[in-house]
Amino acid sequence: MSTIFPKWFNKLPPLILAGVLGGGSAAVAGVWYYATPKFWRVGYMPSQPFLTSDYEDVLYREANPRVPGVTYPGFSHQIHAGKLGMDCRYCHSHVEESPEANIPSASTCMGCHAEGHVDEKFARPAHLRFVRDAWANDESIQWRRVHKLPDYVRNFPHNVHINAGVSCFSCHGNIMEQEVVHQVEPLSMSWCLDCHRNPEPHLVPRDKVTDLYWVRNQFRSTKLLNTASSGLGGLDSGTPGGAALLNGLREHDLHLLPENCGACHY
Repeated sequence: MSTIFPKWFNKLPPLILAGVLGGGSAAVAGVWYYATPKFWRVGYMPSQPFLTSDYEDVLYREANPRVPGVTYPGFSHQIHAGKLGMDCRYCHSHVEESPEANIPSASTCMGCHAEGHVDEKFARPAHLRFVRDAWANDESIQWRRVHKLPDYVRNFPHNVHINAGVSCFSCHGNIMEQEVVHQVEPLSMSWCLDCHRNPEPHLVPRDKVTDLYWVRNQFRSTKLLNTASSGLGGLDSGTPGGAALLNGLREHDLHLLPENCGACHY
């Protein structure tokens, strides 16, 4: 008597089950890795400031009339914060007292870049025209936002973290070495909570918060010492100023750092 289905049909159910499980696992793994701030946001690097293509062409032709095809140079943190050693708070002037890290106005830039203030061989007038045009027209410079939290999260309170000893370096990397500022950390919820659960490795003396080269060297030496030692957590006495810093931290209730939902979602 013949059968309706051939014998090899018996292998189909386990094969289908394996395919569903394998496909589901691959989908979960893909979303887990790709649909995250770490994948999509880290490395975001918009040019600064925003200039329309027509305006940029005008500025470029004034700056380089004989060299076609080269991008117009924008604002460089590497020059201002790195080579010139400008403190972050000169431009982001309210970062210690306001939740928002304000961006510089045209008047802030004109404090240095008004005509005759800077030698033209270091700051060419054509490169500065967007600043002077904004100042003359009483307009804002169109800076592009790099770091943006979701709308359902209250914006990051800069003043609270700065006054607690969290350096700009911990979230933004060494801005002094970035020709064009880019997003270094994912700024995801898990990333924030990791810091709240173990804050000591991320805290520095308040007078060093914007000294990013010092902070970088502090973090590097701490990491090397902790790797080579028996596992002391955070900054230890072997790092520059580490002993005094830890003694100061012990006076605060670090265990009270908020991990509840209402700390950020309110």
